Amino acid sequence: MNMSASHFKIALIGAGPASLTLAAILHRNNIPFTIFEAATSLRHQGGTLDLHPQTGQQALREAGLWDEFVKHARPEGDCKKLVDLETGEVFWDENTVNKETEDVKKSTEERLGSRPEIDREWLMKITYGALPEGSVRWGMKLHAVVPHPADSTKHDLHFADGSIDDGYDLVVGGDGAWSKVRNLLTDVKPQYSGISVIELWHNDLQSEPWLLNYVGAGSCFAFSEGRAIISQRQGDGTLRTYACLRVPETFIAECGIDWENKDTALEQFIDRHFGQVAPDLRRLVALCTDKLVPRALYELPIGFSYPHRAGVTLIGDAAHVMTPFAGVGVNVGMTDALVLAKEIVASWNGKKTLDEAMSGYDEELWPRAKKFMVKTAQGKERHFQVGGSRAMADMMKKLH
Repeated sequence: MNMSASHFKIALIGAGPASLTLAAILHRNNIPFTIFEAATSLRHQGGTLDLHPQTGQQALREAGLWDEFVKHARPEGDCKKLVDLETGEVFWDENTVNKETEDVKKSTEERLGSRPEIDREWLMKITYGALPEGSVRWGMKLHAVVPHPADSTKHDLHFADGSIDDGYDLVVGGDGAWSKVRNLLTDVKPQYSGISVIELWHNDLQSEPWLLNYVGAGSCFAFSEGRAIISQRQGDGTLRTYACLRVPETFIAECGIDWENKDTALEQFIDRHFGQVAPDLRRLVALCTDKLVPRALYELPIGFSYPHRAGVTLIGDAAHVMTPFAGVGVNVGMTDALVLAKEIVASWNGKKTLDEAMSGYDEELWPRAKKFMVKTAQGKERHFQVGGSRAMADMMKKLH
C-alpha cells in the first residue's frame, strides 16, 4: 500500500522530548505532522539528562541533530559521587579522577561514548529548533481522542476549548504520565510509586564554594532505608537537589508542612525527616533555598500494555512512566521515537500499511519497555534500603 502524503495525517500530542524527537526525524524524512501542546511555550521542567549512545544519542543522530547535541552535551557531568546517608562516608568519587585532562586525549566520539549529560532545556531547544515553523500548535489542551464517525480507523481530537480537529490517520500520544490519548486505549492509570520528592534549587552554585566542591562536577547520591538525597549540577550553573522519602501517597498534603512558605517548609522538612543524616548532606539540602517543589512520583505497572488500536499509539511517559531510579526514562522515550519514526517512514514509502507499521512498533515497544521498567523497580528497591549507597558503589567498582 502506498498512501500519498496528502492523505497521511499525523497528530502528535504533547511537546516533550519523545514527541519532539519523533517530529524531528519525521521532518528530516519530509513527512508532515502537527504537534498539539497544552502549554503556551516549551516546558523545561526536569533537570539534567544523561543520553546513552544506543538510545537517546542514536535518536538524535537519526534526527540530524548530532552536531547540535555535541555543542550542548556535558561529558564532564557524567561524574558520580556516592555517600553514606547517615555517616557521610564517601564510597565512590569520580571527582578524584582528572577527567578534563583525560578528555583532552580523546576524540569527540570517545568523550560522548558513555553517558554525557545535557540539560533538558537544551534537549528541548535543539529538537524543537529542527521543526518547521507552525508545526506546533500551542495552548491546545486535549480533552479526548474520539473515533471519526465515518471511519473507525481515523480519529478526531476534541480540545478543552471546545474546538475539534478531525480525520487523523495516526494519533501519537506523547502527552505524559496522565495521557488523555491513553484513556482511549485502556483504563489503566499510573499508580503511586511509594516515593515522594522535595525538589530544591540553588540558582548560583559558583557563589557557594563549599557546595560546588562537595557535589563535584556531576551528581552526588546518598541512599538509605526509606530516604535518599540526589543532587545534580546543571549546565546553567544551578544545582537541583531531590530529597526523597518512602511515604504514603498523602504525605505532601497531610504532613503538616506549609509548602507555600518555602523557607520555613525546608527547615521543618529537614528537622522532621533528615535530622539524622550526615551533617554535610544536611548542609547540602539546607543551602538549596531558591525553589521548593513537593512532588509524588507515579509509575505504570511493570508489563503495562494495551490492545492494538488502528491509528493510535503512545510514546514516552504516556506508554511507560517510571520513577527516575534507573536513569533510563528519557532514553526509552527517545528510542520509542526512533522506532516509531522508522515504522512511519516505511509506511509512508509504501513498504507496509500504516496499521502494519503500528503493529510493528507495538510489538517492539512492550518487551523493551518492560525490561527498563523492571530495571527501574530494582533500582528503587536497592536505593531505598539500608546500605543503598554502598551497594551502588560496589556496582560501580565492578563496572570499572
